[in-house]
Formats: sequence, structure tokens, C-alpha cells
Amino acid sequence: MIKLTWLSHASWLIETNSHRILLDPFFADNPKATVSAEDFSDVSHVLVSHGHADHMADAAGVIKASGAALVTNFEIAQWFQQQHGVSDATGMNLGGQVELPFGKVRMVPALHSSSLPDGTYAGTAAGFLLTLGGRRVYFACDTAYFSDMKWYAAGVDIAVVPIGDLFTMGVHDSVEAIKVIQPKHVLPAHYDTWPPIEQDATAWADKVTSETDAKPVVLAVGESFQL
Repeated sequence: MIKLTWLSHASWLIETNSHRILLDPFFADNPKATVSAEDFSDVSHVLVSHGHADHMADAAGVIKASGAALVTNFEIAQWFQQQHGVSDATGMNLGGQVELPFGKVRMVPALHSSSLPDGTYAGTAAGFLLTLGGRRVYFACDTAYFSDMKWYAAGVDIAVVPIGDLFTMGVHDSVEAIKVIQPKHVLPAHYDTWPPIEQDATAWADKVTSETDAKPVVLAVGESFQL
């Protein structure tokens, strides 16, 4: 079983038969969030794609509440160790893969900037390719479109792509990405949190349906999709 719950913005709860994993937790300063770090005292791992506050502001709180292990790039792992006393942290880099109790995590490229809230260098932004019980899930995370997405994620069972524009690719480029990735299912993220990234997700889904073979799945905040 793979279950994805959209927690708003770019935050996701990923559930398997035996694990609960958080990606890019951002709740306290998120106007669309309906949860808090304390609601995730039972997660086993927290994945952080890059250093911007809207992707990791609540990671330390979740780890404190749950004792979860952190999975991120090397620089961000060091920062959490130094600034928040996080002891269980796996620091990766692009192209690397690690096998964890819930499955495999591969850190893949994303075209985006990255710095930590205090200005510390945060390494390079990344996406994640998860292999969970024989299924593959691609989180593009914050990125522009780039053709090598096909190399890393072609034919995945689920792709999660940003559509908000301005800070990431928008609707048009996300559909171009879907064309090269050719996922079975695709979910939008990183939109509608604030006015500058508002999008019509229904219109996006119609465009995906008319131009690709992927099945679009648009979730409301707190809703889930399960394979």
C-alpha cells in the first residue's frame, strides 16, 4: 500500500503498510496548513528537499515530537545536527541512493536555488525518487522543467510536480515534464498557498488529460490518494 496525503503547499505524508514519512514539512507559517508538527509524533522519517523555509520550517519540530530520522542533503543534515541537535540524519547528494526500512530513496536533481533561513549554504536543491514495495514515486519538488527528468523518473507509478509558477515551473512546463516522465498518475503541488502561486488545478488536470496519458489526481488539503 502507498498512500499520499497532501498537507498543502509542498508538504506530503507518505504512508506504507508499516511506515509514515513526511516530505518538506511546512505548517506553522503556512496559511493553508490544517496540521502542526505535533500531529506527526508517529512518523519514522522526514525528507527535506532543500533549505528554503517553506520546505523545512517545521522539520525540527516534527523530529522533536517523533524522534524521526532526517533524510536530506549533506549540508542540510549538518545544519540540523549543529543547530537543532538532530543526531539521526542521513546526508546525501545528487545521484545517491540509500536503502531505508520503508524502501529506497534516491536523491535526484532539481533546478532551483537553496539556502537555509539563517543564510547558511544549503547545498543543491533536489527531488526524491522513492521505491516502495515495488512501486516508484517521484517527487520533483521545487524545480524548473528539464529534459533529464525522463532519465530519472520515466514510467513511475506516481509523479508529484509543482504547478505554481513564479518560483517553480507552472502549468505549461509541468505538462511538458509529464510528457517526458510518462507517469501512470500525476499530482500537483506547490500552488495556491499565496496569491502569487494561485492556479486552477482543475484546468491543469484537463490539460494533462488532453495532452498526456497520465491520470491527473487533484487533492484538496488533507485528502489522500492510494495505490
